[in-house]
Amino acid sequence: MHMFKQLTNLAHQDFEERHQARENALKQTRQLTRLSADAIRAIHRDERAAAEENMSAARAIVQELGTLLEDHPDLYHSGYTQDAIKEFVEARLTISFIADEPLPLPEDLGVIYSTYLRGMAETIGELRRRCLDILRHGYSDDAERLLNVMDEIFAMLVTLDYPDAITNGLRHQTDMVRGIIERTRADLTISLRDDRLQQALRDFETRINSHDA
Repeated sequence: MHMFKQLTNLAHQDFEERHQARENALKQTRQLTRLSADAIRAIHRDERAAAEENMSAARAIVQELGTLLEDHPDLYHSGYTQDAIKEFVEARLTISFIADEPLPLPEDLGVIYSTYLRGMAETIGELRRRCLDILRHGYSDDAERLLNVMDEIFAMLVTLDYPDAITNGLRHQTDMVRGIIERTRADLTISLRDDRLQQALRDFETRINSHDA
């Protein structure tokens, strides 16, 4: 009977420790998700300083999660933890792509590859949003550059044809990326044609006015 009592106490101790670690991690992941979303909103408003301030706070949480869950790898690799870190990766890469800066690697961010790549896949939606914001003011080479980035991301993702158990669902995200890129390409094509048409009309008007003069 003594052994059962000892086992009960040890089980309570283990579960309580894991429960507290999980609760603390959940609190941190919620904050990480919020900071990442705020950073993305800031970069779309061209508020780089605010975006970096949020990213700095988010990076600290990512590091803290690694320390907090060091003794609980199952909790660290669980869905809610990695999904929050994925949001951090998405925000960091979105900022880098929009600013045309060197790409930080998983080792630079302190994240695992599957989470990094899922975060990269989700930047496609943010890059499309940026392209559309640019196109509201007319065709731009910067929108073309971002479309090229989207193409490069997709070209890389399609080579990573591994089971979902390895990539955590990357294949499904890759399938969705294709449609987003094609819609963006169509939008850029229409904008470029409109821009060329407007320029042709302006040139024609200039020639007519010069002839009349």
